[in-house]
Amino acid sequence: MELAVPTLETERLILRPFGEPDVEPMFEMLQDPDVVQFVGDRHIPTRQETWRMVAGWLGHWTLRGYGQWAIEERASGQLAGRTGIINPADWPGPEVGYLLGKPWWGRGYATEGARAAMDWGFRELGFADLLSLIDPANQASIAVATRLGESARGETEIMGHHVLVYGISRTEWAAQQG
Repeated sequence: MELAVPTLETERLILRPFGEPDVEPMFEMLQDPDVVQFVGDRHIPTRQETWRMVAGWLGHWTLRGYGQWAIEERASGQLAGRTGIINPADWPGPEVGYLLGKPWWGRGYATEGARAAMDWGFRELGFADLLSLIDPANQASIAVATRLGESARGETEIMGHHVLVYGISRTEWAAQQG
């Protein structure tokens, strides 16, 4: 069975399906404590755990029809991180997420990739709302959410961690797009 994961292209990025060759660069990226300090269960994963993450991201596409894309930098062809929309069991709603390896921080890639994912989610799947769940100490992620037009909607607990809930409706998104 072939998984139907669309490929999206932005000015500087290609959002494409993950494949097994992405496991090693993702593993290396996730060995940096600064990269994982606000994501998931916040521990540095083993190679096997990274493999399972990639498999889980692909499985999310099968279960929900949407999920995480590998972010490939157009200029270098290198894996820069991941972005997409997830909604695991017991989640408060569809979440736009993003993670970049440290060499790609500060270039606007999180905003660019997440914007493409949000646009796809609203346009192709008709989501009414999209959320971002952000650790209160993660100022960089709060800045990305704000640039995307999301606003603070409250707080919740995810995977044993207190997080802020940011969000945007399809109507708000459409108004931003002109």
